[in-house]
Amino acid sequence: MPDSSTVLAPANPAALGLVGFGFTTILLSLINAGLLPPGGEGVVVPLALAFGGLIQLIAGLLEVRLANTFGMTAFLSYGAFWLWFGLLQIFAHTGVIDISSAGPTVGVALLLWTLGLWISTFRLARIVFLIFLTLWPTFFLLGLGAALGQPALGHLGGWLGLLCGSLAMYGSFAFVTNASWGRPVVPVGGPIVS
Repeated sequence: MPDSSTVLAPANPAALGLVGFGFTTILLSLINAGLLPPGGEGVVVPLALAFGGLIQLIAGLLEVRLANTFGMTAFLSYGAFWLWFGLLQIFAHTGVIDISSAGPTVGVALLLWTLGLWISTFRLARIVFLIFLTLWPTFFLLGLGAALGQPALGHLGGWLGLLCGSLAMYGSFAFVTNASWGRPVVPVGGPIVS
C-alpha cells in the first residue's frame, strides 16, 4: 500500500470490467463448446447477473469519470447483455415469459451484437483489439447457430468464446499487475493504428 504522501493516478476500471466479462464468458463458453454439460447454465445465470452484468455496469460508470467513451459504451453495453442473458434464462425457465415460439429471435439478438465496437479498438491497446477481434465472430457464430438451428456453429462459437474470455482475463491481469508495479510489466501492446 502506498503511503499517504503518494499521489495515485485514477484506477483503470477496465481491469474490473474485463475480469467480469472474461470470467463469465469463459464459463458459458465451456458449456457452449461442450466441455461442461448444458445443465451448467444454471450456474452461469447468477454469475451473469452479478459479475458479467453488475460488475461491468459499475466499470462502465467509472469510465464516465475518466471521459472514456469507448470504455463506458463497451462495459455498459456488455453489462446489459449479461443482465439480458441472465433474465432471459430466469424468465424463460420459470414461465414468466414463453420463448417456445421465438424461433430465431434469440439468434438474431446475438447477431446484432457482432461488429460495432471492434472498429474503435484499432486505436486502443492491442489486447483490447484482440478481445474484440475474437468477440464479434464469437457472437456471430453463436447467433447464426441459434438462428439457423445449427448446434455445430454454436459449438465453434463456444471455442472462440473461450479464447475471447481468456484474452479478457489476460487484459484484466495485465492492467492490475501494471498498476500494482507502477510500470509496464505485463505487455498489452500498442494500437494497430496510431
